[in-house]
Amino acid sequence: MSLPDLNLLIALDALLEEGSVARASRRLRLSPSATSRALTRLRQATGDPLLVRAGRGLVPTPRAEILRAQAHQLVEDARAVLRPAERHDLSTLARTFTLRTSDGFVENFGPRLLARVGAEAPGVRLNLLQKPDKDSTPLREGRVDLETGVLEPTLGPELRSQALFRDRLVGVVRQAHPLAGRPVDLEAYAAARHVVVSRSGFDEDAVDRPFLPGGLTRHIACAVSGFATALALARGADLVATVPGRHTAALREGLVSFPIPAPTSPFTVSMLWHPRLDADPAHRWLRGCLREVCGQAA
Repeated sequence: MSLPDLNLLIALDALLEEGSVARASRRLRLSPSATSRALTRLRQATGDPLLVRAGRGLVPTPRAEILRAQAHQLVEDARAVLRPAERHDLSTLARTFTLRTSDGFVENFGPRLLARVGAEAPGVRLNLLQKPDKDSTPLREGRVDLETGVLEPTLGPELRSQALFRDRLVGVVRQAHPLAGRPVDLEAYAAARHVVVSRSGFDEDAVDRPFLPGGLTRHIACAVSGFATALALARGADLVATVPGRHTAALREGLVSFPIPAPTSPFTVSMLWHPRLDADPAHRWLRGCLREVCGQAA
């Protein structure tokens, strides 16, 4: 069974509303002859003359009277489907967003993000989940709405990303540490006892390794799974934690930070999402909130 030409619905709506081929052609931006041909095809499709001559004008048949409201509603519904989504009324938006990120990011940016979201959209709930790995499957499957992190070369091309801020590594010790309050050279940095963040527990998998000089060897005393834990240990013991500066600003209060005494590579922290949410107005709003919150902390 062949599909009907749905463009005829637009012509039918115009013809029945105007009751004139000439006026309908102007409304449709077609020539009178093209509009007349559309009326002929409509008569063939419906098996009804639809508009018949009465004096110098056209009047609708009983079938046309029945179809008038139905055709108009169908055209309006089609227009609603095909037009861009309207911006949500944030004051009435009720939705839950799940963000997957690291512990340092939540402590540093989470309070401002929650305050911004709560002020604009009090019905929105944020689930801020720990990011235990680089697997982007939760984004693809829709279990996560937004994610933050440093982009990997293996990132799938189907994901969207946008930079949030640039960051660089810093060394952190407690105030009673022998390295506190003095210039730290490379020899002293390497010889100190270090706590590193590594998801596997191995030094070669430490998250700071790609941004440090390749030949640098440190005395690793402990490996942990997150920046918050690393800084908590550095706060209570003579350990050096090497962490992203902006990412962990709120976690480093009361500690002593110093530049890494070796060439380090800066890196960009980005947000990632699946393209199915690209045009979603509420998701666009949330991305804007996160961008502005991260920008305020620059």
